Amino acid sequence: MTGPEQAARTRATNRLVMVVAGGIAGVAIALAAVYGINTIQRNAGDAACAGAAGQAQRLAPLAHGEVAAFAVADQPIRLPDLAFRDAGGTERHLSDWRGRTVLLNLWATWCIPCRKEMPALDALEGKLGGPNFQVVAISIDTRDPEKARAWLKEVGIGGLAYYADPSAKVFQDLKMVGRAAGMPTTLLVDPAGCELGTVAGPAEWASDDAVKLVSAALKQ
Repeated sequence: MTGPEQAARTRATNRLVMVVAGGIAGVAIALAAVYGINTIQRNAGDAACAGAAGQAQRLAPLAHGEVAAFAVADQPIRLPDLAFRDAGGTERHLSDWRGRTVLLNLWATWCIPCRKEMPALDALEGKLGGPNFQVVAISIDTRDPEKARAWLKEVGIGGLAYYADPSAKVFQDLKMVGRAAGMPTTLLVDPAGCELGTVAGPAEWASDDAVKLVSAALKQ
């Protein structure tokens, strides 16, 4: 092989390597664009929620027993301003509860664990509900929104105000920021709208452990 031929082959090889490398880098960037955003949203804290971080850590020792599944927010974010409707059909938003601590619960009649924990949520509202705290349980029954209201009445749950989102968008909004994966989903939210912790699955919310945890969250 002559010198010019060798040089031409070397240049062609270098160009091929650069094309392949560029393609790999492009794929990596595309994957980062698809998956990296959710990672940032899930892990990065919100500067507006700096106070919630300290409060959440003070709750950590109380996450045991019946509320051992309570995952304390290491880097709290301000939750999306979820939209849903009350019993009268009026649109409400999570921001309507600014200034109050909220135990936000997503449930549905087709979710057996959800139904099992509703009496406990009702009892917690009876024990601690007031000007500074409310259990906000949102039904995401999509086929028949009235089914959830009828079920609550049937089983004698009267302490909880009725809220519903037949579109189930509240679940998707929380899922987008990494705060919902299944049903039921429950979040403890501070008066500024920042998360303090999350429970994926049911919990015994009327237990002494739960009452102590929520009561501690009410102490600013």
